[in-house]
Amino acid sequence: MGGGTEPDARFTLANERTFLAWIRTSLALVAGGIAVEAFTSELFTPEVRKTVAVLLLLLGMVTGGGSFFRWVNVERAMRNQTSLPVPVIAPILAAGGALVAAVLVVFVIWRPA
Repeated sequence: MGGGTEPDARFTLANERTFLAWIRTSLALVAGGIAVEAFTSELFTPEVRKTVAVLLLLLGMVTGGGSFFRWVNVERAMRNQTSLPVPVIAPILAAGGALVAAVLVVFVIWRPA
């Protein structure tokens, strides 16, 4: 990692566990995107199905990639004894989840009974 002093192992391991939790979330989003595309052809129109699947896949991709940079930045901050960086992944994940939910709400409202 370079620079700074070695942080307490407990903090390094906690940072690693957080990274792995983000990776699990990323994998769940990717699996959800694949599942939507593969198994909901009778439920959703092709446009809605593809939109929701792509949004979930993109969210999974951003979460997985962003989690690495988050891990590196937190590790660097701990080694240099500076403030921890602001979590950027959480608002992206929240906004993406809200967008997926909004697409589904619109679909449910406009779908004939």
